[in-house]
Amino acid sequence: MVNFIWVILVLFAIWFIYILTTDYLKHKNELEDVSWIKTGLIGFLVNFFDVLGIGAFAPQTALLKFSKQTSDKLIPGTMNVANTIPVLIQAIIFIKVIEVEPITLIVMFLTAMGGAMIGAGIVAKLSENKIRLTMSIALLITAGFMLANKLHLIHGEGVAIGIHGWKLVIAAVVNFILGAMMTAGVGLYAPCMALVFLLGLSPQVAFPIMMGSCAFLMPPASYKFIKSGAYNRKAAIGMAIPSIIAVLIAAFIVKSLPLDTLRWLVLCIILYTSITMFWSAIKNK
Repeated sequence: MVNFIWVILVLFAIWFIYILTTDYLKHKNELEDVSWIKTGLIGFLVNFFDVLGIGAFAPQTALLKFSKQTSDKLIPGTMNVANTIPVLIQAIIFIKVIEVEPITLIVMFLTAMGGAMIGAGIVAKLSENKIRLTMSIALLITAGFMLANKLHLIHGEGVAIGIHGWKLVIAAVVNFILGAMMTAGVGLYAPCMALVFLLGLSPQVAFPIMMGSCAFLMPPASYKFIKSGAYNRKAAIGMAIPSIIAVLIAAFIVKSLPLDTLRWLVLCIILYTSITMFWSAIKNK
C-alpha cells in the first residue's frame, strides 16, 4: 500500500509539472516584474528549513512581503504553486524512510486533499483586503502552535505508528480543516505536528504525515490557483526550481541542524508579519 501511495505521488508530480509548464509557456511574454534572484533565494531558504521541520508558508509569507515580490492577494496561490513540487519530493522521500500504518496515511491524505479542493476555490475569489486579514490570522495561528511547541505545552512522547477508531475520525476531521486553511496561507506543518503529538503518535511519524498531507492537497489546490490565474507566475517558478535543490540537500546531506535559535527568530518574524498584514487590512477598509 505504501508503494501504491508512492506511485500516486510520482504521478502527481509528473502531472503538475506538465500543468505548470504549460501555463508558464502560455504566459511567458506577460510575466510579472519580480526578481529571479530574490525569489530563488526565498524558495531555497524556506524549503531547506521546511525539510528540517520549521515549515515554509509562514516565513515565505514574511519574505515575499518584505521583498515586495508579489501582491498580498496573490501570496496564497503563489506559495501553493511554488511549493507543490518540493513538497511532493519531501513526501516521496519520507514515506519511504519512516514507517506509518497505511490506513492512517490514506485517511489523513485524502481528507487534507478534500479540504484543499474546497478551500482553493474560495480563496482564489477573495479580495486583497480579505486575503490580508485571513493571512494575518493564519500567521497568528501558526505562531501560536510554534510557541506552544517551544514552551513544551505540546510535545511528542508517543510511540504509535498508526491510529484507529475515534482517534482516526478526529484526525480526519482536523486534517480536512487544515487542508482548507492551507490554501489561505496557513502552513499545515505546525498544527498537523501538534495533532500527531496529541493523538499519541511517534514524533517521527509527523514528518511523512504532514508532508504527505501537503503533497496530496497541493496539486489539486494549486491547479485551481493556476486555472484562475490567482498566482504570480514568475515568483512561483523562481521559487520552485531552487526549492527542489534545497529539499534534496536538506534531506540527503544536512539531515539535521541546531535550529532552536532560528525557530525563535522565525516566530518573531511571523508575529511581525501578522501585525503588518492586519494593519494593512484595517487601514485599507
